[in-house]
Amino acid sequence: MKIDIVTIFPKMLEGPLAEGIVGRAIVGGRLDVRVHDLRDHTTDRHRVVDDVPFGGGPGMVLKPEPLFAAVEHIRSERGVPGAVILTSPDGDTLTHAVAERLSTLGHIVVLCGRYEGVDERVRVNLATETLSIGDYVLSGGELPALVIVDAVARLVPGVVGDETSVARDTFARGLLDYPQYTRPAEYRGLTVPPVLLSGHHREIERWRRRKALARTLDRRPDLLAKATLGPEDAALLRELARPERSESE
Repeated sequence: MKIDIVTIFPKMLEGPLAEGIVGRAIVGGRLDVRVHDLRDHTTDRHRVVDDVPFGGGPGMVLKPEPLFAAVEHIRSERGVPGAVILTSPDGDTLTHAVAERLSTLGHIVVLCGRYEGVDERVRVNLATETLSIGDYVLSGGELPALVIVDAVARLVPGVVGDETSVARDTFARGLLDYPQYTRPAEYRGLTVPPVLLSGHHREIERWRRRKALARTLDRRPDLLAKATLGPEDAALLRELARPERSESE
């Protein structure tokens, strides 16, 4: 998969992209990630990428010309992308479903917003979608770009070694994940639930499903409306909804 990122701070991206799953996927050829300096697509000797907003107001706005030029360069050198994504706090929220869709496109471009925003002509006439990673404001789109890359990359076949772990991720099945434990089985008097040590795989799966449902019901009940639930799940939810249920259930 090809991913192109356009930014005025390329060095903010270089370190994170060289590490972890994404870094290994780049080295291994599963991902082809290029970072483009927006200033390389200016035409003046000062390499200006921003200007004051028409109508007045605080701050600066990213100019349209360098962004259009950057995307046109990417199209000519790397092919037509399946999506051109603008990062902005007023965009649609990045979700697992959005990441899944983007992972199937083969080639995406991410434009990192900055300052007071981006000229609206970029949003309307260049970007195919605008994404936000949450209801808060950052100083720029570089961190959201890294989040988008990581969320999308792990869904590309071959990027994560054990693909069953991706299929079991939080949100992948519409629920939050169940609690995880590892060795030692007892630490400072704190013990692992006996069922996980029992070797009874069916009981372990039922315990995990119950815990995932309980965690989702407690923390993100809104997800249950969209989750795919079977009859056993419905029965477990009825049990979990009982006011007298204990934390140990």
